[in-house]
Order: sequence, then structure tokens, then C-alpha cells
Amino acid sequence: MAEEEERGPGSVYQMFVLMEDLLDKLKVLDYEQHVLDKHNIKPLSRHYFVSSPHVLSNPGEQFYMFSVISAWLISLCGRPFDTPQEYDDPNATVSNILSELRALGGQVDFPPSKLKSGSGEHVCYVLDQLVEKALKSRGFTWNRPMYPSVEVEDECVQEDDAELTLSKVEEEMTQEDEEYEEEDGLDLDALKTRTNQSELSGSRPAVVLESDVDAAEWNLEVERVLPQLKVTIRTDNKDWRIHLDQMHQHQEGINTSLQDAKGCLFKLREDISKTLEKVSSREKYLNAQLEHLISEYRQAQAQLNKVKELYQQASGGVTERTRILAEISEELEKVKQEMEEKGSSMSDGAPVVKIRQSLTKLKQEIEQMDVRMGVVEHTLLQAKLREKNNMTRDMHATHLLEPNTQTY
Repeated sequence: MAEEEERGPGSVYQMFVLMEDLLDKLKVLDYEQHVLDKHNIKPLSRHYFVSSPHVLSNPGEQFYMFSVISAWLISLCGRPFDTPQEYDDPNATVSNILSELRALGGQVDFPPSKLKSGSGEHVCYVLDQLVEKALKSRGFTWNRPMYPSVEVEDECVQEDDAELTLSKVEEEMTQEDEEYEEEDGLDLDALKTRTNQSELSGSRPAVVLESDVDAAEWNLEVERVLPQLKVTIRTDNKDWRIHLDQMHQHQEGINTSLQDAKGCLFKLREDISKTLEKVSSREKYLNAQLEHLISEYRQAQAQLNKVKELYQQASGGVTERTRILAEISEELEKVKQEMEEKGSSMSDGAPVVKIRQSLTKLKQEIEQMDVRMGVVEHTLLQAKLREKNNMTRDMHATHLLEPNTQTY
């Protein structure tokens, strides 16, 4: 916040201007065909990389877009650079981009973490530096604009009407100029034209006119109509000379102020240059001192990522085995319940007693059936014997009747 106050209130909006210039430069390099169509990305908005509460942000998408455009610009500068992927380490990607920018001659005086958000002043600065290098490598230069020749017609400068009144009435009638401008204004040119016409027509009076109005009434009438008397002075086409004189005066004042400010600005530039050199040397010293710690941190980060992957794989296996264990436990509960039911039924003697009672009843019924069968067999046997005796008796009777018949 203190840095923004030192730079001025307009520094907050400098990003918007820088982003619009950056977009124009990317269009000059035809980024739509080489980047957007190749990666199937929608076009950038005017303030895409601006970090502001008034602009929607998507850090992941913006960082990916920043890395892709940076890689393309670096490759345009003649330096091989692989296009980063979405799953790459952001720290390594930012470090590689800044290394290439330093190699191309760009100044980097901010920590790499400023670029991980994918938006902000530093992102716009890095992209602007890279696109400038790419334009320079292609030999592109900005030419002066060629304006078409247009005939400028003379225009009449219209100024506000000036009124000629008495000094004491002038202050009172300042606010009433617009009200009486059209109605009660006295046009000198029209009056002059009318006078000329009257002279030409020869309508001059033969004698001198004398007024018979009282002087006091005349003064009262003059005081009454005095605020309404106004002279309209038409503007002259030569008024532009006044404006030209004013422009020369302002230019002299600017030149005088510029000479005074140049000394302060040069001194400020020297102080800033010295400070930047100190900061740069200090940064190099810190980078040299912390290089081994940074390498160790990267190795630890890589190991942490591997451990996280193994943990995710193990978590997936544990979840699957937990589900299988729950199914087996459910089946085991069912088997236990069935075994308990069968065990309780086996230890209970009531079914055996019922079976024995059933067997005894069945034996009784079998004996009854045997008795009934014996009775039925005996009845059948007697019926057969009776039938046999009847047949035997009938046969004997037949034999006895035959000899008697022969006798007759």
C-alpha cells in the first residue's frame, strides 16, 4: 500500500493501460492463430491479466494462459522452450520463464511468487517484456500514423455575447444575460443596415424634432429599460490570434517548469538506479546463498508429491477392502443367526416327543388297519366258500336231474 502511494494514485490503473497495449501487440504477432486455435482457447478480454476486484478472476486458468503465451513468445525469440502443461509444477514453470527473460536482457526485480496467481502487475510486465523481445526479433517497428489530408473549412468562432452597460449595472445583470439575449438584445449591425436603408429612401425629416417629454419621466424610463439595453458584438474570424498568443505563453511556461523539473528528475533517476543496483546485487547474493536450500525444498516437494500419490492409491485400496469387509461381516451375521436357530431347535426335546407320539399313534392306526384287513379277508373267504358251496350244490343237482330225464 505504501508503495502505491509513493508511485501515485494512477499506478493502480496502469495495469489496464499496459494490458490493452499488450493485447494489441499480441494481435500484431497473430496470437489468435498460433496460440488460441492451437490450444483451443477462447480469445483474451481487454483486461484478462488485470488483478482488480472489478474484474472476474480464475487463477488456475489465468496461470495456464500466462505460461502458454510466455512459452510461445520465448520460442519466437529464437530460444527453445517446451509448452507447459496443466499438471506441471508452477514453481518450476515460473522459474524457467524468468530465467529465459533474464537471458533475453529483461529486468526482473520481484520474487517469482508474484506470478503464481496468474494475474497482476508483474504478470502484465513479464508478458509485455517478452512480447517486446519477440517484436524486436521479428524486426517489427512502429511507424508514425499517416493521417488523410482533409480540407479544413473556415469556422466562425462563436463566443458568448458581451454586453456594454454601465459599470454599476454590469454586476447586477450578469445572471440575466441568457434570459434577454434573444428578446431584448440590440443588434448594431441590424440597426446600421436599417439606418442605411432609411437614408437611401430619403425619409429624412425636414425640421429638427423636438421632444415634449418631461425630463424626469425620461430619466425614469431610462432607468427602467437600462437593464434591457444590450449591444451584441459579433465575433471576428481573427480571434484565433488571441488563442495562438495564449498557446505561446503556455508553452513558455511549460518550458520554464520543465527546466526546473529536469534537475529533480535526473537526480531522482540516479537515486533509483543506485537503489536498483543495490537491490539487484542483494538479490543475487541471496539467490546464491539460498540455492542449496531451494534445491532441497524442490526435492522435498517432489517426494511429498510422490508420497501423496501413494497415499491416494493406498486410500483407494483401503476403501475397497473396507467395503468387502462390511459385506463379509453381514454374511457372517446371517450365518450366525441361522446356526443359533438350528442349535436352539436341536437342543429342544419337544420335537422328539412329538415324533414319538406320532409313531405311537401311527402304530395304533396300523394295528387297527390290520384288524380291519383281517376282518375283510375273513368276510371275503366266507363269501368265496359260500359261493363255492352253492356252485357245488348246483352241480350235484344237475347230475341228479339228468338220469331221471333219461328214464323217461
